[in-house]
Amino acid sequence: MDCQDVLTQVQRGVVDTFPEGELAKKLEKSRKEGRPLKVKLGVDPTGTDLHLGHIVPLLKLKQFQDLGHQAILIIGDYTATVGDPSGRNKARPQLTHEQVMANCKTYTEQVFKIIDRERTQVVYNGTWFSKMGFSDVINLLSNMTLARMLEREDFAHRFQNQLPISLHELAYPLMQGYDSAMIQADIELGGTDQKFNILVGRELQKDLGQEPQVGLCVPILLGTDGKEKMSKSLGNYIALDDPPEEKFGKIMSIPDELMPMYFELLTDVPLDELDRMQQEVQAGTLHPAKLKRRLARDIVARFDGEDAAVSAEQHFDLVFVDKDVPDDVMEISFSRAQLEDNRIWIIKLITEAGFAGTNSEARRLVSQNAVRIDDEPITNPDLDWEVQDGALLKVGKRSFARICLVD
Repeated sequence: MDCQDVLTQVQRGVVDTFPEGELAKKLEKSRKEGRPLKVKLGVDPTGTDLHLGHIVPLLKLKQFQDLGHQAILIIGDYTATVGDPSGRNKARPQLTHEQVMANCKTYTEQVFKIIDRERTQVVYNGTWFSKMGFSDVINLLSNMTLARMLEREDFAHRFQNQLPISLHELAYPLMQGYDSAMIQADIELGGTDQKFNILVGRELQKDLGQEPQVGLCVPILLGTDGKEKMSKSLGNYIALDDPPEEKFGKIMSIPDELMPMYFELLTDVPLDELDRMQQEVQAGTLHPAKLKRRLARDIVARFDGEDAAVSAEQHFDLVFVDKDVPDDVMEISFSRAQLEDNRIWIIKLITEAGFAGTNSEARRLVSQNAVRIDDEPITNPDLDWEVQDGALLKVGKRSFARICLVD
């Protein structure tokens, strides 16, 4: 591939490349010198699970990796203890280093389902931050003025609205930027909310006499509601480790207007083919539901394999098209000795079935009219339900459990 073809490929789904024109120069220089570019992506393991919103920049990193460049994954074991203030109206809860390292175990397992572990340089930023003394910290902080920091939209908003800004939050962009200097990154990837942090990296690299990195920002993926960014706390997420039929069903539930974004960011469907399909939808020769099925199949196949995609579509048809309950519904059993008067709190029933991770999430499902027992809606989150042997619990459109009462 010549440089123009590579440039076209890596800029798919990218909404901001800065400084403009420098990416092409770096690619050309890399080609002439026969030196792979160092492409950096930093991740903070503030949780244990990845959703498809987290996957978007990882897919871009894999693209560079497949083109022969050096993928460098920075695990923010120290930045995660500070918490990225990007897009926040208040400080993130601070995590201990032990909590972050515990999160790393499942986090990295999921990351390497996307990128090639053998061709990825993994670096923990504690490698350098753990060795810094107080004078080193002061020296790092001296590279940024308060006025410059307040140019950040999120900090400016909080300052103007008299919302607290903790001093440790101001260190975060410098820490992320210092990561770039320590590995001498050529390119840094991130969401659009990372632009300020990436620019700080450029400035620190210049100060250290390095050639500054180019920033590539991808859009923030909207969640299944089509309104807010994908987030576990908002319940509008599709987890990487969701079962294939769960992924398929969630994708089939997204608003039609989200399809172009999901196709561009999460699949390899050529953009000219996507344009053609969208034109057919607008002309009425292709039904949006058929296009959405293509999207769901492609995404499930990409992350779970072709066979899983076929099975997931069959499951979807069984449950939603044929209006039937799957044959392999899981069972959840309760003994009479466990229950008081053969009753159980509906919230506990949902969490015991594994359909919600917390009581608050289960309450939200009830409030959203997403819970049914034997096709009867459950609307009272304080209900003590009288357990009926053989009753069918349904949560959302895809989760079923058969209730068994045993002596």
